[in-house]
Amino acid sequence: MKKDKNLPHHYGSLFELHRLLSLPKPQQPLVSLIVNKRNELDVRKIQSLRTSAFYKISFKNSLNGRLKYGQHYYDFEDGGMFFVAPNQVTENGDSNGDFSGYTLIVHPDFLLTYPLAKKIKQFGFFSYATNEALHLSKEEKEIVIPIFESIEKELHSRIDDFSQDVIISQIETLLNYSNRFYKRQFITRKAVNNDLLEKFEDFLERDFRQENLMLHGVPTVQLMAERLNLSPSYLSDMLRAVTGQSAQHHIHHQLIEIAKEQLSTTKLPISEIAYELGFEHPQSFSRLFKQKTKQTPVEFRAGFN
Repeated sequence: MKKDKNLPHHYGSLFELHRLLSLPKPQQPLVSLIVNKRNELDVRKIQSLRTSAFYKISFKNSLNGRLKYGQHYYDFEDGGMFFVAPNQVTENGDSNGDFSGYTLIVHPDFLLTYPLAKKIKQFGFFSYATNEALHLSKEEKEIVIPIFESIEKELHSRIDDFSQDVIISQIETLLNYSNRFYKRQFITRKAVNNDLLEKFEDFLERDFRQENLMLHGVPTVQLMAERLNLSPSYLSDMLRAVTGQSAQHHIHHQLIEIAKEQLSTTKLPISEIAYELGFEHPQSFSRLFKQKTKQTPVEFRAGFN
Protein backbone atom coordinates (compact mmCIF):
# COMPACT_ATOMS: atom_id res chain seq x y z
CA MET A 1 0.00 0.00 0.00
CA LYS A 2 1.37 3.41 -0.96
CA LYS A 3 1.80 5.96 1.77
CA ASP A 4 -0.38 9.06 1.37
CA LYS A 5 1.94 11.94 0.47
CA ASN A 6 -0.39 14.37 2.21
CA LEU A 7 0.07 12.66 5.56
CA PRO A 8 2.75 14.13 7.83
CA HIS A 9 5.89 12.10 8.35
CA HIS A 10 6.29 11.10 12.00
CA TYR A 11 9.75 11.25 13.57
CA GLY A 12 9.74 8.83 16.47
CA SER A 13 13.44 8.61 17.27
CA LEU A 14 16.39 10.96 17.62
CA PHE A 15 18.54 8.46 15.73
CA GLU A 16 16.43 9.02 12.61
CA LEU A 17 16.80 12.81 12.83
CA HIS A 18 20.54 12.64 13.45
CA ARG A 19 21.05 10.22 10.57
CA LEU A 20 19.02 12.47 8.26
CA LEU A 21 21.17 15.49 9.17
CA SER A 22 24.42 13.48 8.93
CA LEU A 23 25.08 14.01 12.63
CA PRO A 24 26.77 11.54 15.01
CA LYS A 25 24.47 9.30 17.02
CA PRO A 26 22.88 11.17 19.93
CA GLN A 27 24.62 10.73 23.27
CA GLN A 28 21.23 10.23 24.89
CA PRO A 29 18.29 8.50 23.11
CA LEU A 30 15.66 10.80 24.67
CA VAL A 31 17.23 14.25 24.46
CA SER A 32 19.36 16.04 21.90
CA LEU A 33 20.50 19.54 21.04
CA ILE A 34 20.93 20.21 17.33
CA VAL A 35 23.38 23.08 16.91
CA ASN A 36 23.37 24.92 13.60
CA LYS A 37 25.36 28.08 14.44
CA ARG A 38 26.58 28.86 10.92
CA ASN A 39 23.72 27.32 8.96
CA GLU A 40 25.97 24.38 8.11
CA LEU A 41 23.23 21.74 8.41
CA ASP A 42 20.90 21.10 5.51
CA VAL A 43 17.67 20.96 7.51
CA ARG A 44 15.69 20.89 4.26
CA LYS A 45 16.29 17.13 4.34
CA ILE A 46 13.68 16.97 7.10
CA GLN A 47 10.21 16.27 5.76
CA SER A 48 8.30 19.54 5.29
CA LEU A 49 5.00 18.23 6.71
CA ARG A 50 5.80 16.39 9.92
CA THR A 51 5.05 15.40 13.49
CA SER A 52 7.35 14.04 16.17
CA ALA A 53 7.22 12.27 19.52
CA PHE A 54 9.19 15.10 21.16
CA TYR A 55 8.95 18.52 22.69
CA LYS A 56 10.92 20.95 20.56
CA ILE A 57 12.36 24.24 21.82
CA SER A 58 14.04 26.24 19.07
CA PHE A 59 16.01 29.45 18.91
CA LYS A 60 16.61 30.84 15.42
CA ASN A 61 19.06 33.68 14.81
CA SER A 62 17.40 35.09 11.72
CA LEU A 63 14.64 33.26 9.94
CA ASN A 64 12.87 35.63 7.57
CA GLY A 65 10.27 33.11 6.60
CA ARG A 66 7.42 31.08 7.94
CA LEU A 67 6.84 27.83 9.78
CA LYS A 68 3.35 26.37 9.63
CA TYR A 69 2.14 25.11 13.01
CA GLY A 70 -1.32 23.57 13.12
CA GLN A 71 -3.47 25.72 10.82
CA HIS A 72 -1.45 28.93 11.17
CA TYR A 73 2.05 30.33 10.69
CA TYR A 74 4.84 31.68 12.82
CA ASP A 75 6.27 34.78 11.11
CA PHE A 76 9.88 35.61 11.96
CA GLU A 77 11.67 38.91 11.48
CA ASP A 78 14.88 39.01 13.53
CA GLY A 79 14.67 35.48 14.79
CA GLY A 80 13.39 34.29 18.13
CA MET A 81 12.05 31.19 19.81
CA PHE A 82 9.20 28.83 19.11
CA PHE A 83 7.90 25.75 20.89
CA VAL A 84 6.32 22.57 19.53
CA ALA A 85 4.52 19.91 21.55
CA PRO A 86 4.65 16.16 20.80
CA ASN A 87 2.49 15.04 17.87
CA GLN A 88 1.76 18.62 16.73
CA VAL A 89 1.76 18.96 12.94
CA THR A 90 4.31 21.46 11.62
CA GLU A 91 5.14 22.42 8.05
CA ASN A 92 7.85 24.56 6.48
CA GLY A 93 6.70 27.69 4.72
CA ASP A 94 8.62 30.32 2.78
CA SER A 95 12.20 30.84 3.95
CA ASN A 96 15.33 32.79 3.06
CA GLY A 97 17.32 29.64 3.71
CA ASP A 98 18.78 30.73 7.06
CA PHE A 99 18.08 28.06 9.68
CA SER A 100 20.94 28.89 12.04
CA GLY A 101 20.41 28.50 15.76
CA TYR A 102 19.65 25.80 18.32
CA THR A 103 16.94 23.16 18.53
CA LEU A 104 16.49 21.25 21.77
CA ILE A 105 14.53 18.01 21.36
CA VAL A 106 13.18 16.27 24.46
CA HIS A 107 11.12 13.09 24.64
CA PRO A 108 8.43 13.18 27.39
CA ASP A 109 9.89 9.99 28.84
CA PHE A 110 13.11 11.86 29.67
CA LEU A 111 11.10 13.93 32.17
CA LEU A 112 9.37 11.03 33.91
CA THR A 113 9.72 11.00 37.72
CA TYR A 114 10.63 14.71 37.63
CA PRO A 115 8.14 17.51 38.51
CA LEU A 116 8.83 19.04 35.08
CA ALA A 117 6.93 16.14 33.47
CA LYS A 118 3.69 17.76 34.71
CA LYS A 119 4.85 21.37 34.80
CA ILE A 120 5.83 21.43 31.12
CA LYS A 121 2.17 20.95 30.17
CA GLN A 122 1.34 24.18 31.99
CA PHE A 123 3.51 26.32 29.71
CA GLY A 124 0.86 27.69 27.37
CA PHE A 125 3.32 28.62 24.62
CA PHE A 126 3.55 24.95 23.58
CA SER A 127 -0.05 25.40 22.40
CA TYR A 128 0.42 28.67 20.54
CA ALA A 129 -0.41 28.01 16.92
CA THR A 130 -0.17 31.39 15.19
CA ASN A 131 2.35 34.06 14.31
CA GLU A 132 3.24 34.60 17.96
CA ALA A 133 6.80 33.40 18.17
CA LEU A 134 8.83 34.75 21.07
CA HIS A 135 10.86 37.70 19.79
CA LEU A 136 13.83 38.24 22.07
CA SER A 137 15.61 41.47 22.89
CA LYS A 138 19.40 41.59 22.75
CA GLU A 139 19.55 41.23 26.55
CA GLU A 140 17.17 38.26 26.48
CA LYS A 141 19.25 36.52 23.81
CA GLU A 142 22.28 36.95 26.07
CA ILE A 143 20.38 34.98 28.74
CA VAL A 144 18.92 32.27 26.50
CA ILE A 145 21.92 31.37 24.32
CA PRO A 146 24.21 30.46 27.27
CA ILE A 147 21.53 28.06 28.54
CA PHE A 148 21.54 26.25 25.20
CA GLU A 149 25.35 26.22 25.34
CA SER A 150 25.30 24.77 28.86
CA ILE A 151 22.95 22.00 27.74
CA GLU A 152 25.23 21.32 24.77
CA LYS A 153 28.25 21.06 27.05
CA GLU A 154 26.45 18.73 29.47
CA LEU A 155 25.25 16.46 26.67
CA HIS A 156 28.81 16.07 25.42
CA SER A 157 30.30 15.50 28.86
CA ARG A 158 30.75 12.14 30.51
CA ILE A 159 27.33 10.81 31.47
CA ASP A 160 27.04 10.13 35.18
CA ASP A 161 24.37 9.85 37.90
CA PHE A 162 23.81 13.62 37.87
CA SER A 163 23.63 14.24 34.12
CA GLN A 164 19.86 13.95 33.83
CA ASP A 165 19.28 16.13 36.91
CA VAL A 166 21.50 18.88 35.50
CA ILE A 167 19.96 18.80 32.01
CA ILE A 168 16.40 18.86 33.32
CA SER A 169 17.28 21.76 35.61
CA GLN A 170 18.62 23.66 32.60
CA ILE A 171 15.53 22.87 30.51
CA GLU A 172 13.30 24.15 33.30
CA THR A 173 15.38 27.33 33.58
CA LEU A 174 15.03 27.87 29.82
CA LEU A 175 11.25 27.42 29.99
CA ASN A 176 10.89 29.72 33.00
CA TYR A 177 12.82 32.46 31.24
CA SER A 178 10.71 31.92 28.11
CA ASN A 179 7.58 32.31 30.19
CA ARG A 180 8.91 35.57 31.65
CA PHE A 181 9.89 36.91 28.22
CA TYR A 182 6.47 36.06 26.77
CA LYS A 183 4.86 38.11 29.55
CA ARG A 184 7.19 40.97 28.59
CA GLN A 185 6.16 40.56 24.96
CA PHE A 186 2.48 40.86 25.88
CA ILE A 187 3.26 44.17 27.61
CA THR A 188 5.47 45.62 24.86
CA ARG A 189 2.88 44.69 22.22
CA LYS A 190 0.26 46.70 24.09
CA ALA A 191 -1.10 48.54 21.04
CA VAL A 192 -1.56 45.28 19.10
CA ASN A 193 -3.11 43.55 22.10
CA ASN A 194 -5.49 46.44 22.79
CA ASP A 195 -6.66 46.18 19.21
CA LEU A 196 -7.24 42.43 19.68
CA LEU A 197 -9.10 43.12 22.92
CA GLU A 198 -11.36 45.62 21.16
CA LYS A 199 -12.12 43.11 18.40
CA PHE A 200 -12.71 40.39 21.00
CA GLU A 201 -15.22 42.58 22.84
CA ASP A 202 -16.96 43.52 19.57
CA PHE A 203 -17.40 39.85 18.72
CA LEU A 204 -18.72 39.16 22.22
CA GLU A 205 -21.21 42.00 22.02
CA ARG A 206 -22.50 40.69 18.71
CA ASP A 207 -22.66 37.08 19.91
CA PHE A 208 -24.56 38.03 23.05
CA ARG A 209 -27.41 39.61 21.16
CA GLN A 210 -30.48 37.64 22.07
CA GLU A 211 -31.16 36.18 18.63
CA ASN A 212 -27.54 35.01 18.23
CA LEU A 213 -27.49 33.28 21.61
CA MET A 214 -30.71 31.44 20.86
CA LEU A 215 -29.44 30.34 17.46
CA HIS A 216 -25.80 29.52 18.23
CA GLY A 217 -25.49 29.22 22.00
CA VAL A 218 -22.77 30.73 24.17
CA PRO A 219 -19.60 31.49 22.17
CA THR A 220 -16.58 29.33 23.02
CA VAL A 221 -12.96 30.35 23.50
CA GLN A 222 -12.08 28.21 20.47
CA LEU A 223 -14.53 30.11 18.28
CA MET A 224 -13.31 33.51 19.50
CA ALA A 225 -9.68 32.51 18.91
CA GLU A 226 -10.40 31.34 15.36
CA ARG A 227 -12.06 34.66 14.53
CA LEU A 228 -9.00 36.55 15.76
CA ASN A 229 -6.57 34.13 14.05
CA LEU A 230 -5.09 33.18 17.41
CA SER A 231 -4.72 29.93 19.30
CA PRO A 232 -7.04 29.56 22.34
CA SER A 233 -4.02 29.43 24.66
CA TYR A 234 -2.48 32.59 23.25
CA LEU A 235 -5.83 34.44 23.38
CA SER A 236 -6.30 33.60 27.07
CA ASP A 237 -2.69 34.42 27.98
CA MET A 238 -2.87 37.73 26.10
CA LEU A 239 -6.14 38.68 27.83
CA ARG A 240 -4.71 37.77 31.24
CA ALA A 241 -1.74 40.05 30.55
CA VAL A 242 -3.95 42.95 29.39
CA THR A 243 -6.98 42.59 31.68
CA GLY A 244 -6.00 40.09 34.37
CA GLN A 245 -8.71 37.65 33.24
CA SER A 246 -8.84 34.69 30.83
CA ALA A 247 -10.97 34.52 27.68
CA GLN A 248 -13.37 32.12 29.40
CA HIS A 249 -13.81 34.57 32.28
CA HIS A 250 -14.69 37.37 29.84
CA ILE A 251 -17.31 35.21 28.15
CA HIS A 252 -18.85 34.14 31.45
CA HIS A 253 -18.81 37.71 32.80
CA GLN A 254 -20.76 38.97 29.80
CA LEU A 255 -23.21 36.11 30.14
CA ILE A 256 -23.80 36.69 33.86
CA GLU A 257 -24.32 40.44 33.37
CA ILE A 258 -27.07 39.78 30.81
CA ALA A 259 -28.59 37.15 33.10
CA LYS A 260 -28.65 39.61 36.02
CA GLU A 261 -30.40 42.18 33.85
CA GLN A 262 -33.03 39.64 32.78
CA LEU A 263 -33.59 38.40 36.32
CA SER A 264 -33.94 41.89 37.79
CA THR A 265 -36.04 43.60 35.10
CA THR A 266 -38.33 40.84 33.78
CA LYS A 267 -40.61 38.17 35.15
CA LEU A 268 -39.55 35.59 32.62
CA PRO A 269 -39.24 32.04 34.02
CA ILE A 270 -35.64 31.08 34.73
CA SER A 271 -35.92 28.23 32.23
CA GLU A 272 -36.81 30.74 29.50
CA ILE A 273 -33.95 33.07 30.45
CA ALA A 274 -31.60 30.08 30.31
CA TYR A 275 -32.90 29.18 26.85
CA GLU A 276 -32.53 32.76 25.58
CA LEU A 277 -28.95 32.77 26.86
CA GLY A 278 -28.14 29.71 24.79
CA PHE A 279 -28.42 26.99 27.46
CA GLU A 280 -30.02 23.71 26.53
CA HIS A 281 -30.69 22.85 30.16
CA PRO A 282 -31.75 25.37 32.86
CA GLN A 283 -29.72 23.41 35.42
CA SER A 284 -26.50 24.25 33.55
CA PHE A 285 -27.36 27.94 33.62
CA SER A 286 -28.26 27.86 37.34
CA ARG A 287 -25.04 26.03 38.17
CA LEU A 288 -22.87 28.57 36.32
CA PHE A 289 -24.79 31.52 37.79
CA LYS A 290 -24.27 30.27 41.34
CA GLN A 291 -20.61 29.53 40.67
CA LYS A 292 -20.04 33.11 39.54
CA THR A 293 -22.32 35.03 41.95
CA LYS A 294 -22.58 32.70 44.99
CA GLN A 295 -26.37 32.89 44.56
CA THR A 296 -28.88 30.85 42.61
CA PRO A 297 -30.94 32.76 40.00
CA VAL A 298 -33.97 32.43 42.32
CA GLU A 299 -32.04 33.94 45.25
CA PHE A 300 -30.70 36.78 43.09
CA ARG A 301 -34.17 37.66 41.78
CA ALA A 302 -35.64 37.51 45.29
CA GLY A 303 -33.22 40.28 46.31
CA PHE A 304 -35.02 42.67 43.98
CA ASN A 305 -38.47 41.88 45.37
